[in-house]
Amino acid sequence: MSTILHIDSSARPGSSGTVRHGSHTRRLTARFVARWRAARPGDEILYRDVGQSPPSPVTGRWIQAAFTKPDRREPWMWQALAESDALVDELLAADIVVAGVPMYNFNVPAQFKAYIDNIVRVGRTFGFDRSRPGEPYWPLLDGHGKTLVILTSRGDHGYGKGGRIEAMNHVEPSIRTAFGYIGITDVESVAIEYDEFADERLTASIARAELEVDALVDRLLAARRAAAGSSPARRDLAHAPARGGVHKEVDTGESSRIP
Repeated sequence: MSTILHIDSSARPGSSGTVRHGSHTRRLTARFVARWRAARPGDEILYRDVGQSPPSPVTGRWIQAAFTKPDRREPWMWQALAESDALVDELLAADIVVAGVPMYNFNVPAQFKAYIDNIVRVGRTFGFDRSRPGEPYWPLLDGHGKTLVILTSRGDHGYGKGGRIEAMNHVEPSIRTAFGYIGITDVESVAIEYDEFADERLTASIARAELEVDALVDRLLAARRAAAGSSPARRDLAHAPARGGVHKEVDTGESSRIP
């Protein structure tokens, strides 16, 4: 069995396929999950709507708690990190992360940035040791076989690779950087463009993106079947936190990732 973490971050509450002025990214994530569920109804789907219920932003107390060694934390510190721990546990449990992330002013929505700030955690998703030879930082999710799927939308066109305004796109690149830093480097993406034009070009872009999502789901399903046929099924130990409700935190000392 596989576990999918379905994340929506659009401020728009409905899907553009069913609601006037609805979200294109919600439309794509719903399509991905529906197609996957049709093929594998026994898989677990975790859902997190950070667009409508944003994670709390990082505060001074959060930073103090996160960068205090676990065995030295006071009770209020564990409480300050409770939401972050829940978000990290979901991420650890997931085999595939399907994230709907629209472009807002060239970057990710503030709600999704708050999500990233809560899951990039010293001792939980990345390690730090200033005495370690070479690179003092290392990803804790490296080699766990996780896949990230970014489903995005933007008002203009030409933000893709080789496009006329590729350099202005800070959505996929910033997400790849953050998730790659913690060890999730298998990344796929699909985008809808021309939203602000609202003409036949938008219609064509939506249709093209939906076909790409379908093909992506089929490709990932085929990879799962091939992997199951070549080796015994096994769950990574990183999945244990969400199942048992207890997470493990690696004591790697203090970090300066968030100053």
